[in-house]
Amino acid sequence: MKIDDPHAALRERVLATVLEGPGESNPATRQAVAANSPQVPEDLRILVEKIHRHAYTVTDEDIARLQTTYGDDRLFEIIVSAAVGASQARLAAGLQALEEA
Repeated sequence: MKIDDPHAALRERVLATVLEGPGESNPATRQAVAANSPQVPEDLRILVEKIHRHAYTVTDEDIARLQTTYGDDRLFEIIVSAAVGASQARLAAGLQALEEA
């Protein structure tokens, strides 16, 4: 059964804006953290992995460790990109499970 998703186009627009739109961080970095890909810069891997797998475990120390390197604006964009990417992956898995049920 194919599930009709009336909000797909809006989600895609948000995703494109977050990952490819103007910002303080490099779009390639935002796209890598959203996908949790091997291209994620080494110093961001722990944070990105936490956001993708167990976001509730992110601590103030995780953020503080990266603030001096990335600054508030770039780090915010990176965190939002990772969160949006993780949510997109979860949604896709959920829709897939419903279609297979």
